[in-house]
Amino acid sequence: MPSARPPLPPVRLRPDAELARAALAAPVLARAVRLARWAGPGRPAGAGGELAGAELAAAVEVLGLAGHEDGEARARRAWRAALGAGLVEVRGGLPGAGAGGVVAAGEALPLVTRGGPRDVLGLWSDALEAVCAETPAPAGRGGVPRAGAAGPDPRAGAAGPDPRAGAAFLDEVLAALYRLTVSENGPGGSGGGPVPLPALAASVIVPDGMGEPTDDVLEQVSGAMTHLDGCFRALAETGLVEYRPVDRALLADEAPEEPEPGELDEDDVARYGMVRLTPLGLYGLRRRLSASGVSAPAVGDLAGRDAGELLAAVGGYPPQAARAETGRWLAGRDPLDAARALLAAAKGADSGSPLRRLHCQQALALVGDGAEPAVREVLDDPELGGLARVWLAERGAADVPPPPEPMVFWLAVDTIAAHLDADGDPDALRDLVEGLAGRHGGFFDQVWRVEHPSTPEVLEAVGRLHRDRRVAKDARKAAFRARSRVGARA
Repeated sequence: MPSARPPLPPVRLRPDAELARAALAAPVLARAVRLARWAGPGRPAGAGGELAGAELAAAVEVLGLAGHEDGEARARRAWRAALGAGLVEVRGGLPGAGAGGVVAAGEALPLVTRGGPRDVLGLWSDALEAVCAETPAPAGRGGVPRAGAAGPDPRAGAAGPDPRAGAAFLDEVLAALYRLTVSENGPGGSGGGPVPLPALAASVIVPDGMGEPTDDVLEQVSGAMTHLDGCFRALAETGLVEYRPVDRALLADEAPEEPEPGELDEDDVARYGMVRLTPLGLYGLRRRLSASGVSAPAVGDLAGRDAGELLAAVGGYPPQAARAETGRWLAGRDPLDAARALLAAAKGADSGSPLRRLHCQQALALVGDGAEPAVREVLDDPELGGLARVWLAERGAADVPPPPEPMVFWLAVDTIAAHLDADGDPDALRDLVEGLAGRHGGFFDQVWRVEHPSTPEVLEAVGRLHRDRRVAKDARKAAFRARSRVGARA
């Protein structure tokens, strides 16, 4: 799965027990368990472990799929899931051998009733892998569309597409679905909103930076949509996704063309397929991404880490996720000890220190009154004293000493530097810059002298962001003086 992308925001997963119940209720795993109990010892199977002929017909009957147009396909899928999850095993048959084998109960079967939630989720994950591994390669010219490529896959030779290519392409699509879900919906854990199938297909095929897709690329998107329609019909049975299939009327004559977004209403768009990750699917895809080396954090991952690791990590999280992760970290810790650890971790003159102090202040707000003794202990600290005074004032504390003037300007630089690093709302940042610059008389006559490593960058940012041209010019002059001072000392 691709990993050379911006970091993924953390997700809030549902409790294991809830996910395990969903896993057992998913049609593929439920059918796999039923077939494992039905097969019993001694039932014949093919050389590769497959059910065929009368045995397959019997499995279809056992699963209540007789009369379904894809009953045999569903039964085969359930049997592959049973094999993949270790619910059954076939002894005596070898892939490619002429003779068949006999079925025996798998070692994992007792876990269905005696295992814990994690055991059940492990079974479900193995069943999911078995289903994903059987994904065929897309049909048509060139085999599998490659993400970011506008031509046929070179893996497709005269003999046809590489049999591994279908699973690899599905991996790319599922990774894109996960990224779209968590990026647009935050750490809600609900699986997010439905994603139109054309948008999902385009996200892995249309090259980055391409303005208007070429006819060749649009053809690849259309072919991928037809292929993915079949994939998601199968994956919906695993509980990974909720899927509204492509309207069969659109597939009657040829693969659907990519719809023009501005010309269709919501109902029209839905006819081309809509896919949505379930909470179980969010868990499953995160597990797959993590296993492939992609950083896919979940809220709670940092609960056992130290304060420095927490503050460093949440600096890259969206606000809602940072608050949720910090809340998990604080749970079960003594408030005073936690406050002291956070304040100690917030110190420093490295490039990440302003953002650490910002998140430290936000974390202390979650600690509550129990943090006050620790906050008062740092009132005279040149790096933390301003933060401490702000925190105490916001809580209406008494006897807060006024800050010395150097601390006022140092805090202003540190605050702007933190918000620059946070890469938040540009309008909010501009309001902050203008508010701090206008709060103190002679601001630029003083601030360029501040002994803070970010002083020149902060003044340059004020010069870019401030809407008053005169003030912006003063900021740029102050930035020049700050850089000159730093250069003279070097």
